[in-house]
Amino acid sequence: MGISRGALLTDQYQLTMAQLYFRHGLHDRDVRFEHFFRRYPDYGEHEAGYAINAGWGWLGRWADRARFGEEEQAALRSHRVEGHRLFSDDFVDWLGGLSWDALRYESVPEGRVVHANVPITVVEGPLAAAQILETPLLNHLNFHTLIATKASRVVEATRGGAVLEFGLRRAPDEGGIAATRAALIGGASASSNVGISHEMGVLPQGTHAHSMVQVFMTLGEGELGAFRAYADMYPDDCILLVDTIDTLESGMPNAITVFEELKRKGHRPIGVRLDSGDLAHLAVQASQMLDRAGFEEVHIVLSSSLDELTIFQILTQIADEAPRYGADPDRVIGRLLYGVGTRMATSDGKPYLDGVYKLVAVSDEGEWRPAIKVSDTPTKIVNPGRKRVRRFYDRRGLATVDLMSLHDETLEFPLEVLHHHEFGVTRVLAEPDSASEELLEVMSLGAPVDDPAAVGEARKRRIADLERLDPGVKRLVNPHVYHVSVTRRLADLKAKLIAETT
Repeated sequence: MGISRGALLTDQYQLTMAQLYFRHGLHDRDVRFEHFFRRYPDYGEHEAGYAINAGWGWLGRWADRARFGEEEQAALRSHRVEGHRLFSDDFVDWLGGLSWDALRYESVPEGRVVHANVPITVVEGPLAAAQILETPLLNHLNFHTLIATKASRVVEATRGGAVLEFGLRRAPDEGGIAATRAALIGGASASSNVGISHEMGVLPQGTHAHSMVQVFMTLGEGELGAFRAYADMYPDDCILLVDTIDTLESGMPNAITVFEELKRKGHRPIGVRLDSGDLAHLAVQASQMLDRAGFEEVHIVLSSSLDELTIFQILTQIADEAPRYGADPDRVIGRLLYGVGTRMATSDGKPYLDGVYKLVAVSDEGEWRPAIKVSDTPTKIVNPGRKRVRRFYDRRGLATVDLMSLHDETLEFPLEVLHHHEFGVTRVLAEPDSASEELLEVMSLGAPVDDPAAVGEARKRRIADLERLDPGVKRLVNPHVYHVSVTRRLADLKAKLIAETT
């Protein structure tokens, strides 16, 4: 793809602004930008009450190779407007020496639960470099966080079941690779995407397609012949897709026949896959057929346009329907696995995260001056200045508020805190049971943060954070609103700057 993936993965106005700063001698002035998202994903019929941070590893991978080399510089030198050069030689030469290591970074670690309107990434350092970084930062972090959030909700909906991600075929081009990585951070157990799974240190998994059965049927071997061929090739990794002809009348009986043959040879079949029809009803029936045949440990993999709400509805139906057939619903649900593709890899219902990257402070002769953007829309007015973000936990051990304060503030409890943009809404925060700093310093922006061990740690962080999140906030539909607050001192500073500006 040439230069499109490197340093020129940015918007034109980032470069034109950078040249203006360069011409006015402002390019090396220290500034502070903050990345956050304004609203949780709203999927239409349901909505998120939290998000899962992801993408830092791939941003680091980009920065490790993104330089304004000869090819990039030649492209910029060729840019003309009405016959005149848009970018001057001295500016392009300066870009040739730009290093992302000149910037300082703070970030909420990947895998952590994050909330709307709270900074999750901070960039400080020379203005021009920080400005150019905006587009690639948002490009990487917003999409990863969007998909990791969707994956986490899907996993939570399964009530402890394992989720296989297989959205590569319908994902947006190479965005499918990013979606796989984000889904693994978001809690998916594995993926069918071979390359990125190996990079992340997770063994890829999969079943087979209807086409395999169709081939054997067309050649006269039938569904049973297809199943036998697959089992012979993969006797210890045998999951059979049973709905090509008739799930209960053909697919399941043929699968059980093959499983019995495998068992006699000393192998343990893994499962059957249901990809069409009334999945809840078929799961109940398939579970009973497997149990009667003595295959109590064989899994049932559900697929076909699954998402978190569909899974919730399927499990609700199983709980109601299974007893009518003398089946234990917990037994049926406990053997289910879930293959989730398109709707997770594309974040169906909400295909973007409205993450933004806003200037909040500018250094002037060694002093940090708070910066503000004023808008008629209150939620678009930034909280100015250099800030700290702390998460406080109550006596239950659950997160109760994310609090933004000015960088040099000392907090004393009980503490009055205010809504992050509706400053008339206040509450008193009692002495917390514990607290955590959410923004951690990142020493460099580079590829080593994306090794398999880093992804594994991110997966653990998600589990730990969700255990400390109120169940109401995790609700699939109409989740409880998590508190995001600011201190009185920060609110007063914001009000002062608004008054001075308007």
